[in-house]
Amino acid sequence: MDFTLTDEQELLLSSLDELLERECPESYIADLDLHHESATSFRKALHEAGFMSLGFPEEYGGMPCDAVTLVLLAERVCRQGLNNGFGLELLQAMDILEFGSEAQKQEILGLLANGRVPFALGFTEPGAGSDNSAMTTSAVHHDGLVTFNGTNTLITAALQSKYLLVMAKNPDTDDPRKAISMYLVPMDAPGVTTNRLEKILWYTQDSCEIFLDDVTLPEEECLVGVKGNGFKQLMRNFEMERLVIAATCLGQAQCAFDDAAAYAAQRVQFGQPIGNFQLTQLKLTDMAIKLENMRNFVYKTAWMLDRGLPLKSQGALCKRYCAMSGFEVADDALQIFGGVGVTVGARVSRLWRDLRGHRFGGGTDEIMVHIAGRQIVKDHS
Repeated sequence: MDFTLTDEQELLLSSLDELLERECPESYIADLDLHHESATSFRKALHEAGFMSLGFPEEYGGMPCDAVTLVLLAERVCRQGLNNGFGLELLQAMDILEFGSEAQKQEILGLLANGRVPFALGFTEPGAGSDNSAMTTSAVHHDGLVTFNGTNTLITAALQSKYLLVMAKNPDTDDPRKAISMYLVPMDAPGVTTNRLEKILWYTQDSCEIFLDDVTLPEEECLVGVKGNGFKQLMRNFEMERLVIAATCLGQAQCAFDDAAAYAAQRVQFGQPIGNFQLTQLKLTDMAIKLENMRNFVYKTAWMLDRGLPLKSQGALCKRYCAMSGFEVADDALQIFGGVGVTVGARVSRLWRDLRGHRFGGGTDEIMVHIAGRQIVKDHS
């Protein structure tokens, strides 16, 4: 495997660096975090520069893009300190571009062009998170309409989104494998109410409870893809989502490491920089090893995807390792900063709490063990 950057990748990253310096400086990110606001203007600038259409079909104004390039870009944006700054909206939109109607495609692409988060993913419920089979949100089809009832919880970016991409069960279907369908529900539809949940991380993305109370919509407008194929459709992009999350962890952890190393070189105690002390050097050395392992893991997984190789356990292993190691790097960085690191506005504290969220967002550490572990046993049976 040769991970030497191509000329095209070098140009893309150089262009992205200029955009980040101009549209997404640390002061901008800190202000978003302080006021719990979304990076709408930066996403719009990304779209205007062509980054948000990478990987989209050409007929929708997109440009072919390999997985390695996408994770390079996601890593670079997050190295600036912006959580979930690139890639996840693209993956979400692919669900619509692959399975949605023409009207749904045009609507979602239009929202992306304006820097909006097109929709929130609605399949976590009070009694169903990792256990998707326990979903209880219902979708009753009748007279060309669909009526939804149920509750979603811990839904990220719901208040920023115009739609909810919800997974719901048809209670009239006997075959559980064909009971779940995918629907695009407007957040302002009658019967949809929200309750904002305050959390200690991911301040630039809200989290909500969403209540669907007899929400009735035309089936033709809201059904995404084939009725009964909702779970299969949802799973199609999970591997790439895990990979982008891993790249996000890599970028943020690198940002924390760079800040900690710079601080250790200039913070003086006992008459010398704390970076001269062996215990600080031990932390920095182990952090550097973890970052190297994370980078190799992310790039190799992307390389496998680009070659159509079966990932089997690879995607889950990559996501688990990068989420856990990324947080460990940020935790050591916070220790190096000491009390300064936990003051309001310190970037390292924001990276620390945001990285902690990736250990359950997009699939918990434990579910990654479930996915990878059973595959490992199967491979050796």
